[in-house]
Amino acid sequence: MSFFSKFFNNEKKEDLDKGLEKTKTSFLGKISKAIAGKSTVDVEVLDELENILVSSDVGIDTTVKIIERIEERVARDKYFASELQNILRDEIVQLLAENNTVDLEDYSLPTEEFPAIILVVGVNGVGKTTTIGKIAHQYKKQGKKVVLGAGDTFRAAAVDQLKIWSERVGCDFYSKGMNTDPAAVAYETVEYAINNKCDVAIIDTAGRLHTKINLMKELSKIKRSISKKMDTAPHEVLLVLDATTGQNAIEQAKHFTAATEVSALALTKLDGTAKGGVAIGISDQFKIPIKYIGVGEGMEQLQIFNKRAFVDSIFSGPPQE
Repeated sequence: MSFFSKFFNNEKKEDLDKGLEKTKTSFLGKISKAIAGKSTVDVEVLDELENILVSSDVGIDTTVKIIERIEERVARDKYFASELQNILRDEIVQLLAENNTVDLEDYSLPTEEFPAIILVVGVNGVGKTTTIGKIAHQYKKQGKKVVLGAGDTFRAAAVDQLKIWSERVGCDFYSKGMNTDPAAVAYETVEYAINNKCDVAIIDTAGRLHTKINLMKELSKIKRSISKKMDTAPHEVLLVLDATTGQNAIEQAKHFTAATEVSALALTKLDGTAKGGVAIGISDQFKIPIKYIGVGEGMEQLQIFNKRAFVDSIFSGPPQE
């Protein structure tokens, strides 16, 4: 059995390849041009590779780190230009491994405690509610009892959308309606999960990003409220980011990691961008594991992130058995 057949069925691998097609086409096309007519990886090739990585939203700091590593390898082992793609792929996989990105086999809960409490944060428009619904769907498929908590109480649409997802998935739903205290909703969602013997509670939060101070106050209050009911919770703080926003996603990550202890990332809409390199930059800059990636609108197209499969889809065709 190959590595990929262990972690992915054919449909999931096809979804991943298709979802990253724009990134792959842009990335490999530019690399091919950079090494055209070259026999060795010289300064000119490395300069062009640096430009390619930056334009793919890998980020300047991470790009410099990758280029320095490749320079060391080339100086030591004298690689041919035709080997550049393989060297780059190796370095990106290694970088993701160093940045706490652990390959999961399935939609496992973040704790063995019950109920598991997941707090989901992110700005409006990144696909936060949809991500919550898709995660809930996967847990339901495993036979787990799930409750969704409508903690984004500032927008009626947010409460309504989460309720629709709960009905679609077939899980429980807890809400106090609009313009209520989000911290109270979070507290009572945990209470509901305990009283109703739920395996997991997934709590939505407001997607407003005003000043960092307001964000920190609000999220800190929600976390304190949750821990009053269950002192070890939340067991996971999942930050949802829109990959199509590129460097803006990195700026959002800066705000949210300053405001709360983000423990996992979900990158949505990778199928809509040629800048999938943002996944590499965010992982490297914040040392927070990427847990989910969105590669399409379908219910099954929020995938568990696997670094080797992700990099393979960008750099190559179908995996070899």
